[in-house]
Amino acid sequence: MTLRDELKSAVLQLDQNPLNFERLAIEIFQFQAQYNQTYNSYINHLGINVNKVTHLEKIPFLPIEFFKAHKVSSGALNHQMIFESSGTTGSENSKHYVEDLPFYEMLSFKIFQKYYGPLNEYTVLGLLPSYLERNNSSLVYMVQAFIYKTLSKYSGFYLNNTSDLLKAIKKAFLEYDKNHKVLLIGVTFALLDLAESEEDLTFLEEYKSRIVIMETGGMKGRRKELLRDEVHGILKSAFKVDHIHSEYGMTELLSQAYSNGEGEFTCPPSMKILLREVNDPFSYLPSFAIGDPTDKSEIKQKTGALNVIDLGNIDSCCFIETKDLGKFSNDYQTFSILGRLDNTDLRGCNLMVN
Repeated sequence: MTLRDELKSAVLQLDQNPLNFERLAIEIFQFQAQYNQTYNSYINHLGINVNKVTHLEKIPFLPIEFFKAHKVSSGALNHQMIFESSGTTGSENSKHYVEDLPFYEMLSFKIFQKYYGPLNEYTVLGLLPSYLERNNSSLVYMVQAFIYKTLSKYSGFYLNNTSDLLKAIKKAFLEYDKNHKVLLIGVTFALLDLAESEEDLTFLEEYKSRIVIMETGGMKGRRKELLRDEVHGILKSAFKVDHIHSEYGMTELLSQAYSNGEGEFTCPPSMKILLREVNDPFSYLPSFAIGDPTDKSEIKQKTGALNVIDLGNIDSCCFIETKDLGKFSNDYQTFSILGRLDNTDLRGCNLMVN
């Protein structure tokens, strides 16, 4: 077994001993600092001595923009697929070169089932029109893998045929036993379109304990942007449920964080979040490893920009400086997304020329 395989195996076993996270993160950092040419160049531009990085907060995070301008890969590997972000008209999309699709599937299964139970007890319905119009979406790939895993004859993707979608939900509830659940996972604008359509959704109230409505965020330019509370209020009322679940993921990540309501996300064993100062990418706000969780002082509620450690990204880069804004809950057990930084380049990204 190669070192790369050993690291992947260790990531998949983190749920058995989460205290190993920092040790494993440092080990993967040293691996990627050596084998990832783009990351290595960035580290050298920062003047960082790899051997002196012994804590999470000392690891340099690669600005997410590098996924647009460079092939971020830990070694000269043969990629099996290139996941690509949707982007906007005229913008350059991020590309994530994935060398090990089975590992991505195993990791995604493990994360979902940790929070929601076995996939073979679900019917999974994907309402992802903007993503299905492309053939290189990591979200579509993941949901497709979920659909296969369910073994339900009613699992599948839907574009605009919402009547067929609702029929599939009804049949799944009627034909499978009471332990069987339905996961409706959709891009936010598509769920809102369904919620505000003339379709009859009243039957869902009878099955509210057996359905999970999960939004993946984003209007993709199809609708006016709304606050999360507004979106969830509309969806809860229409789908007759008490909570709207959410998924936090992106093209550049292989791990996902999930929220079972109110937009409070829980990191899976393979992921950690650090909040950096908005105007200084190398300074952090108090985080999961620092400070007294009982302290409710103002500084602990400050907004910061997210740095994500995703140990699933062994073949690319596990340490990513994103442009999302967020904050921790008081006990640091969850985090929420508050918005995005503006379009100005982050200072760290200017340290290296394309």
